[in-house]
Amino acid sequence: MISTEGYIVLAIVLITIIALAKELMRPGLIFFSSAIILMATGAITDKEMLAGFSNKGMITIGILFIVSEGIRQSGILNRLAQTYLPRKRRKMVSLIPQIMLPVSVLSAFLNNTPVVIIFAPIIKRWSENLNLSSKKFLIPLSYATIFGGMCTLIGTSTNLVVHGLILENGHEGFSMFELAKIGGFIAIAGTIYMTVFSNRLLPGEKIFFNSKSSTEYKDYHYDIIITENSNLIGLEVKNGRMKELKGLIIQTINRDGNIIETKKGSFKLMADDILLVAGKSDRLNYILANSNVKLSGIDLIKNVPKENLKQYEAVLSPRFPAIGKNIHEFNFYDHYQAVVLAIHRNGERITSNKDKLHLKTGDNLVLLTTEKFIENWGDSKIFLLTSYIRDYRSTGTFWKKWLAFIILIGMVVGTTIGKFISSPDGVTLDMFFFASIAAMLLIWLKIMPHQKYTKAVSWDVLITIACAFALSKAMQNSGAAEAIARTTINFSKGFGPIGVMAALYIITAIFTEIITNNAAAALVFPIALAASQQLNVDPKPFFVTIAIAASASFSTPIGYQTNLIIQAIGNYKFRDYLKIGLPLNLIAFILSMLLIPYFWSF
Repeated sequence: MISTEGYIVLAIVLITIIALAKELMRPGLIFFSSAIILMATGAITDKEMLAGFSNKGMITIGILFIVSEGIRQSGILNRLAQTYLPRKRRKMVSLIPQIMLPVSVLSAFLNNTPVVIIFAPIIKRWSENLNLSSKKFLIPLSYATIFGGMCTLIGTSTNLVVHGLILENGHEGFSMFELAKIGGFIAIAGTIYMTVFSNRLLPGEKIFFNSKSSTEYKDYHYDIIITENSNLIGLEVKNGRMKELKGLIIQTINRDGNIIETKKGSFKLMADDILLVAGKSDRLNYILANSNVKLSGIDLIKNVPKENLKQYEAVLSPRFPAIGKNIHEFNFYDHYQAVVLAIHRNGERITSNKDKLHLKTGDNLVLLTTEKFIENWGDSKIFLLTSYIRDYRSTGTFWKKWLAFIILIGMVVGTTIGKFISSPDGVTLDMFFFASIAAMLLIWLKIMPHQKYTKAVSWDVLITIACAFALSKAMQNSGAAEAIARTTINFSKGFGPIGVMAALYIITAIFTEIITNNAAAALVFPIALAASQQLNVDPKPFFVTIAIAASASFSTPIGYQTNLIIQAIGNYKFRDYLKIGLPLNLIAFILSMLLIPYFWSF
């Protein structure tokens, strides 16, 4: 029977989940508010409220943010991406593994987000150069980082969260490569699945095995205006094309507010017609140099020489100050000296009436501006990603690249063999120890600018994790976790511990698709611990289950930040994730149910 306090805790947890799903505030603020309320109601003490902020796992995550940023700043990831990508069109069955496998290896040791931030624009440019649809490769890129993160203790912050909770409750935590026993199999099976089915299930023009097609994949859209003295006035658009606008497909004509579809038929152009055209990214310079047309919005930056203008993409983060406002209200140009050419949201390209659209987290803005934009805002946290569409900046000198790589290898090796090395009294040679040394070296060797070390840390993630520990403790103190565990056991008692493990996996997997993966792990952890105590079995298989399920976010773009970034830059729809991700969720679930009891007995 749940106590009154238990019902109060469950109500607060439920409200927290709803607030997260509706994105009422940043996750850290939601969890901080919930933890304060729990402390005020007596569900946790002030010490228990603050315990998460001193948890070694949480602090280690903060330090690893600095390490990952240092590796990114060194330029070694850019170099690796540009080196291993295929130079020629090949069969899809060889292209997908060549992209996914190296990324999975990197993501096993680095935070997933910077890996995607660096690789996504490079892969998008690479696919465009080979006349391939980037939609076939960007979701596999995000999934590859998830696969890699499942394989090591430091591959994703979720693993460290579960590890920290395990240690806090007096059990032995994960070793560096322990989760690879299951994560490695999921990574292999997932890569095979994506290799076989991505060409069929992902959107975009299919890549045929014998493809030598010269079909150009036109991913960029522009609004251009027929000027009053244009030589195009009176000429015909036939089936969406005209030789005078080389390399562009004319999709619609906006004439005095009336939209004319041009895919079939012939249409004569008139002065002040607004054409929505599609083309490759190199068509921007062609449009700017063409005196017969004028790019919509160009008047805002008429004082800037056209040869200095460049096209950028920027994905809005939750910190962007104009979330909920439209471009006109916010006066985007005054803030960033950039003109918004188009907005990509949920697979839709919005070019017309974009000034009235209310901006949302994850919107991908195609911008016309100068290179000062990337200098001023490239490392800002108000954007999840900023990239120059036609090129990608190369950072870091030769020695910085390889010194950063050596430091990363040293951190991984040290963490792996640390328990076999004698250490001074009171010092544990663990992940925290070696990550701290790596972060210090990256800063003191000037691989990472010391002025930016605080910007590298995602404070909202750390606050979320610390306060999620408090909610986890409240569920244990109030008996709510024990009651839920008892209900779970009764529901699946016919299947024993395996049934409970399956139920825990499903609960965690659902949570991780609608709220943050770290929060999902922290909320389900006390239920798993209580279930193991009631069944009188080793809790380790349950803990592994939570870690794997919390990372297995394949079916929605909102459960995992890399999926959200990829949705924006790849212009995917929500259903694209469901179509390719649900079978992958099922594969991960089946493998987990078969392999976790084999490697970690009850």
